Amino acid sequence: MGSEATLKLPVIDFTNLKLEANNPNWEAIKSQVHKALVDYGCFEAIFEKVPLELRKAIFAALQELFDLPLQTKILNVSKKPYHGYVGQYPMVPLFESMGIDDANVYENVESMTNIMWPHGNPSFSKTIQSFSEQLSELDQIIRKMILESLGVEKYLEEHMNSTNYLLRVMKYKGPQTSDTKVGLTTHSDKNIVTILYQNEVEGLEVMTKDGKWISYRPSPDSFVVMIGDSLHAWSNGRLHSPFHRVMMSGNEARYSAGLFSIPKGGNIIKAPEELVDEEHPLLFKPFDHVEFLKYYYTEKGQRDQFALRTYCGV
Repeated sequence: MGSEATLKLPVIDFTNLKLEANNPNWEAIKSQVHKALVDYGCFEAIFEKVPLELRKAIFAALQELFDLPLQTKILNVSKKPYHGYVGQYPMVPLFESMGIDDANVYENVESMTNIMWPHGNPSFSKTIQSFSEQLSELDQIIRKMILESLGVEKYLEEHMNSTNYLLRVMKYKGPQTSDTKVGLTTHSDKNIVTILYQNEVEGLEVMTKDGKWISYRPSPDSFVVMIGDSLHAWSNGRLHSPFHRVMMSGNEARYSAGLFSIPKGGNIIKAPEELVDEEHPLLFKPFDHVEFLKYYYTEKGQRDQFALRTYCGV
């Protein structure tokens, strides 16, 4: 156990970094991002662009949302699987979650807010939208760095236009025991990039390539950035999509908010030809993300840890 306890995610500082050209720190940070995503598929990002007041406000907003009665929360519905209210599952009794599509657009947040609070709740809408907008900038910086590192930046505009954002807000109840209980079972994300922010209650664990678990110690200053299966496939396996889980103990609730960049329906995920060669043969046939999710959310797909490989592996 001793060696596992010392494992930590790489930490990358994005302070004062912007999307403009000729930024003196760009190349150095880009190489750190590339290395972290190849080795771990995941890193801890220091991103001070999100003001401290907003970081505090997001947890107050989440608490206010999850304190609503169940009959209100289940009104958060979506045609897309797992984009609406998720909860009351016997397998993960501590977990509940809600989704807001395109949460970086105020009108979209407001329409969800007005369902939860028929008399409106402008401060909730503003907090959610501002938070999502700030994190979407970090998502764009990281994805630009990824494409440059892979030498395929000519696809940047097409790549950015092929996704939209989902803000998924989550609550994990404390199990009221010192024994560790499963908050969320082991899985890999299915999207492009996930950026996660959480309160200071531990629980997130990320698996290394050799099967060891890294326990993430949350800090109010940092976000967790993680690669999903869709970007793993698009990069032809060059970037790692890590397994992770949430393990809970104690009395305190863990609140987290994740910004997911998600391929739009009808968009075909296909590795650029520049990333396929003798050393890197094609790993996945081209696929539609939404069609893949239909398989993933079947009973068979849910039992399959390597669902993407089963669905469209070469």
